[in-house]
Amino acid sequence: MAYDEGLAERIRQHLGPDPGITEKRMFGGLAFLHRGSMAVGVTGDDLMVRVGPKATDAALARPGARIFDMAGRPMRGWVVVAGSAVAEDEALGEWIDEGYAFAAGLPPK
Repeated sequence: MAYDEGLAERIRQHLGPDPGITEKRMFGGLAFLHRGSMAVGVTGDDLMVRVGPKATDAALARPGARIFDMAGRPMRGWVVVAGSAVAEDEALGEWIDEGYAFAAGLPPK
């Protein structure tokens, strides 16, 4: 599956030159990892965000968000946000910051 390279570039721009960030092809798209833990990613035209189990319900209440479903298995703690819901840089930045904060709170891999 191809992914939206424009969205990936917007994520790169938001994250800036953070030495803790790496990119890796995952889930048929592109993932951005902080010290080895996934923070956000691009799958198709959508944004994938790791919010953590405790923040899942609040994240799902936001516009365009749905549970991340891996081969028919919903993954609590992960959401997919419709590309149309992150068309504005401010909305995208909020999601990126949330995923980054969750990943930054995990021990390095």
